This record gives sequence, C-alpha cells and structure tokens, in this order.
Amino acid sequence: MEQSSLIKPVLGGAYPTISHGEGVFLYDKEGKNYLDASSGAVTANIGHGVQEIIDAMKKQANQVSFVYRSQFTSEPAEKLAKKIAELTKGELNYSFFVNSGSEATETALKIAIQHWQEKGKPKKHKIISRWMSYHGITMGALSMSGHPIRRERFTAMLESYPSVSPPYCYRCPLQLDPHTCGMACAKELEATIRRIGGDNIAAFIAEPVIGAAGGAIVPPDGYFQKLKKICEEHDILFIADEVMTGFGRTGKMLASEYWDVEPDIVTFGKGMSGGYTPIAAAVMTRKVMEPIMSGSQSIIGGHTLSANPLSCAVSLAVLEYVEKNNLVEKSADRGKNLIRGLKKLGEKYSFIGDIRGRGLLIGMEFVQDKSTKSPLPKGVDVTNEIIKLGMKNGILLYPAAAGLDGVTGAAIIISPPLTISEDECAELLMRLDITLRQFNEQILPGHLSS
Repeated sequence: MEQSSLIKPVLGGAYPTISHGEGVFLYDKEGKNYLDASSGAVTANIGHGVQEIIDAMKKQANQVSFVYRSQFTSEPAEKLAKKIAELTKGELNYSFFVNSGSEATETALKIAIQHWQEKGKPKKHKIISRWMSYHGITMGALSMSGHPIRRERFTAMLESYPSVSPPYCYRCPLQLDPHTCGMACAKELEATIRRIGGDNIAAFIAEPVIGAAGGAIVPPDGYFQKLKKICEEHDILFIADEVMTGFGRTGKMLASEYWDVEPDIVTFGKGMSGGYTPIAAAVMTRKVMEPIMSGSQSIIGGHTLSANPLSCAVSLAVLEYVEKNNLVEKSADRGKNLIRGLKKLGEKYSFIGDIRGRGLLIGMEFVQDKSTKSPLPKGVDVTNEIIKLGMKNGILLYPAAAGLDGVTGAAIIISPPLTISEDECAELLMRLDITLRQFNEQILPGHLSS
C-alpha cells in the first residue's frame, strides 16, 4: 500500500475512503454504508447531499468566492448576519464571522475583554469557565476548556480559567443530592467571583448542554437563570457556547431558550453550515458592541477567510433550509422518541449507566455497576472500542469524556442529522443494539474477569 502524505488523527490508522453521502447515510469506496448517528462531529445537521445547498454553493461560486473583509462587504454576509439576528430574536444582532468553533469562542473571549477596555476597565480581563467543558483547540479557547485530556499536553502554556463545577447531577461533583442541593454548583460561581474579584473578570463562558467533555449533560431548571443573575450582579458578561447546540440541535433554535436566558455573546459553528463549508460566528448584543462602536470602532480580530461570500451564501442556504423544513421542531420530536428507544437499550445492558440530552443531542454514559456508578476497568478503552465496533456495523458514533475527573469515565454522543426519519431512527437503534451486544459479549467479559 502506498504511503499516505496525509496526517490523520491516528498516525498510521486505517480509515475507509469516503465516496459520497446521501441524507443520513455515508458511503465508502467499497460500497459500504454508514448511518451517520453522530452527524460527523455533531455538524451535519441537515444531512448529506442536499441539492438546494449544492445549488447555492454553485451560484455563489459563479459570482465571487472570496473578498477580504477589510476591503469589501458582500450580499451573502449581510444577509447571513440579518438572518442570524432574526433567528436568535432578542438583542443578539451583531455577527462576527470566522471559520471554526474554536475561532468563534476565541473571538468571543477577545471581544469581551475589548468591551471592558473600551469602557475604561482594563483590569477586567479574566474569563471564568467550568470543568467538564470544551470550547475549542486554539490556545485561548483551550484555556477556557475544562477538558483534562485535551488540555494535558499544553497545560503549562494555558491560562487557569476553569474553576467552577459542572451541573453533573448524575455524578454531583459536590457529592450532594440534586433534589435538595439548591443548585450549589451555580452558587459556586458567586464564591469564585468573590475570590478572584469581579473587577478582574470580563466574562463567564458555558455550554448550555455540555458536549464532548461530558456527553450531553443537561443542567437542572433554574441553573442558568441563577448564573445569569450572578453575572449581572457582578457586571460580568455571559458567553453561551452554542457551537454544538445552536440552530436546532437540541430542539430549540438556541439551547439557551430552554431556560429563557439571553447571553451577551453567543458562539456558533458546526450546524451553522451543516458541514457544507467552514464557517462559525461570535454574535453580540448591542450592550456589548456599544462601547466599541462609540470608542475605537474596530474589533481587533479576524482571519483571512472571515465572512467570505461563498461560506456565507452556503450557511444562509442551510439556515433557510432548517427554517423551511421545520427541523427545530423535528429535532425535538425525534429526540424524545429516540431517547425512549435508547432507554430501552439502557435496561437491556448493565454497563449503560445514564442516557441524557435534549433534542437530537443525546449522551450515553457507561459504567461497571449501575448502583454505584463505578467506572469500567482502566484496561478497556470503552468509548473507542464501542466506536470501532460501530464502524464495523455501519453506525457512526461520537466520543465524549465522562466521570468526575473527566478522565476515568466513558461516554458517547448520539446526534444524527435533524432530518432523520422514524424508520431511520429504528435502523439506528438496531445497529447500535448489535454494537452494544458485541461489546458486551466479546470485549467486556475478559476485562471484568482480569
């Protein structure tokens, strides 16, 4: 076999070569089909091969694909910004376009700091974030991420931003009863602010539903309302990282809507383009933008391909497709049914500890003992073993961290395209059942007896 010059996630790993995609299925060069139960990396929200999006891409490419944002604006960029303002409702009316979720959260960090500089408060430059969070792989975004495995190699170079416990009710970090704790994890933000000093803090960032760092952890009702109130009381901006959850993934346009909380800054990516093109955004309220507009009148940031017309035209077509086909509502309905089916599997297999999520962002956490919630033995790489078996059985699953330390636990995310049909959900459950059975019969026994 000829040596590949492409650096892959696992060097020397054997990866199937993709041929094409259609709907919720992907096909490799050998003709094998894979049900995309993870939407790639929770990205392909409208499925693969949608002709309307391809047509929009061709139309814009025939006009102009790239202009530099400091020289021109473009109709697609202007329309996309207007569409996002309409979809988010409220006061989130100013979009800064970048190319990835990591760039979006890093941009949000910088804009939050610049906001306070322009208000004459340069001391407000620290960011508070939570453990069991992931905000991206660039250095600023990784500094905000409480994902120990992804921080590990770069810890010495990162800021120590993560400091607040997550709302992980399945395994309360504070060892309290979620029914009687009074949301102590939310109150922890108050204590952290007092330790650091509100005069030094620019923003607090959180994922409304925790993704890769926790496997679709949903906070209890009242949690985000309490966090937002604390931020307001201490004059701290609230950044919602909706890169994974935005534009219908959880059954709402923004996951923040579940708790009726409007962020000061929200970040988007992934489903914003459905994977058809690289694009992401940091979106601000007028409150955030006002001191900059009346001050320097320029945000210090941007990338060569920011707001390029081709990506903006494609993203606009994707968001219009989501609207026209009622995919937000479908995500909510399909998610409820899929969770019911997954919970039946949870009753069937003793190593499934918890199933959680909203809409079509669903997590499955694995344990050795359901009653004690003890993790499976270190000798078995549960998440990757299940993902590898899934690939063999034609189902794509997404890895997630779990456990109180974010290292010893194991979980997967199930997040098919929002276009998935009931019949396709049944097929997903069947392929997943086969995968879990094989894990239970072929891999798990040897490790439990050792």
